[in-house]
Amino acid sequence: MADNEVLVGKKPLMSYVLAVITQLSEAKGEVVIKARGRSISSAVDIVQIVKNKFAKDAKIGEVKIGTQEVEAKEGGKINVSTIEISISK
Repeated sequence: MADNEVLVGKKPLMSYVLAVITQLSEAKGEVVIKARGRSISSAVDIVQIVKNKFAKDAKIGEVKIGTQEVEAKEGGKINVSTIEISISK
């Protein structure tokens, strides 16, 4: 994982918002928020909270969507949707 990436999971949204704001303020240029599966909607919420409440001058960059094949708990493989959203100041 690169320094400028935030991987979205099951923590409260504000934990990720704080991580994104911290990385943006450290003049790293761009932060990439990554999520997959059910966390995709949280990633979109995080970007909107950062842009609308904390960093009004932030710009949403490229949004990439895709699919990953992962091992299922029951065996076999399943496809999981992924998203990467770039945000910069």
